[in-house]
Parts: sequence; structure tokens; C-alpha cells
Amino acid sequence: MQALFLLLAILFPPEAGAEEIISGVESKPRSHPYMALLEMVTDEGYVAGCGGFLLSQEFVMIAAHCKGRKITVTLGAHDIKQEESTWQKLEVSEQIIHPNYNSFTKLNDIMLLKLQTRAKLTHAVGTISLLTWSTFISPGRMCRAAGWGRMGVMELVSDTLREVKLRLMDARACNHYFFHNHNLQICVGNPRKIRSAYKGDSGGPLLCAGVAQHIVFYGRGDAKLFSVFTRISPYVPWINKSLKNI
Repeated sequence: MQALFLLLAILFPPEAGAEEIISGVESKPRSHPYMALLEMVTDEGYVAGCGGFLLSQEFVMIAAHCKGRKITVTLGAHDIKQEESTWQKLEVSEQIIHPNYNSFTKLNDIMLLKLQTRAKLTHAVGTISLLTWSTFISPGRMCRAAGWGRMGVMELVSDTLREVKLRLMDARACNHYFFHNHNLQICVGNPRKIRSAYKGDSGGPLLCAGVAQHIVFYGRGDAKLFSVFTRISPYVPWINKSLKNI
């Protein structure tokens, strides 16, 4: 597992959308039972990784750019170097990419994974609720992201799950990104500190008030200023329809 993340740090260039935690703290073990660790074999044959979160015993939500020829999901993990009895390693039987996903404009970057085997809900593995209405949360609100990736621009990935508080920013803060769409994306970060999601765990959730409201997406290579996350609220109808049709 450690080899996967060392490779991941090399494969993803700046602004490739592989995001992770800088200036965060180690999470308390089992405090984020919905977190999923993904290992993908890409279309080019590389091994890469992303984060995600468990919606139900059958479905995981991630970013669409994390698609691959094969995906394995690990649930119940904290320290990726020490496999425990809490781990559940499950294969993905179906990848449901949003029909309007565009890898060039980076819009509609959202995907559902159907697990080949139902996850077992335990003290270490659990689901998380989604925002159920389409609304904008006022800028200035503090939310929380988690993942296993790099702890600094020039540092290696973390062995343990870490988390960071990020502030929701006004849309103008991310106007320097091409194709930024405030209706579908949210700008997050900290204007005074390098505190960011960074390379290693794109696809994980941004939680506001304990509810998954956004998905970790992409940012600057130097981790300064702000990152762009995908809003979940505009996609709730598509999510509900997809879950019912499977």
C-alpha cells in the first residue's frame, strides 16, 4: 500500500486534481468510518490512488477523474502500513460516471462506484449522509476534509489518516482557474496560511456540519491560495436516480 502512494506522488503533476492534506492533524482512529481508500489501475496501466466515501453498503462516491480499468476499495483503514482486522478490501463491479463529465474543463467531476460485495457496517466502517437540498452555504463557513496524502508540497504521503479545517471562500477567489463554475464548484482554503487538500486523495468528502457537501478536486501545485471542490448538491437528483436504477 505504501508503494502505491509513493508512486502516486510521482504520477500526478500540479493541478492534476490529486488533492491531499497540508497543515492538518492526524485523525483519531475510527473517527471517519465512511472514508474509503482507493487503488486504481489506470487505462495506461499505472497504479494510482484516490479517496472516496461510503454512501451505502453497496456504493462509494468519488471524483470521476479517478476512473480506471480496475478499482479496489479499502474500508476501515487508519494506518495504511499496518493492515488490521477492521479492513475490508472490496472490488468494484461498476463505475457510474456522470454523463456530462468533461476531463478538459474539469466540470461534473463526480462518480459512483458499485461494490461487488456489500460492505459490512462495523465500528470502523460506516456510511455518511449527503446534502439533500440544493443551496449555497455562506462564504466563511469552516468545513473539514480528510485523507492519506502528502503533508507538504515537498513531503511524502502520510501513513495515517489526517484531517484539516478549510474555509469556504467567495467564488471570486477561484476566478484564476480556467472553467471555474461556481454553480457546480466551491472555492475553499485559507487566505493567510498554506492549509490545503493536496496530492494523494482526490475524491474524498468535504464535510460541513457533519454532512458530505463537496468532493476534493484540484488546486495549485504550490498549495497556496485556494482549491476547487465539486459541489454535491447539484447532483443529488442524478445520484438518487443512479442508485435506484442499479
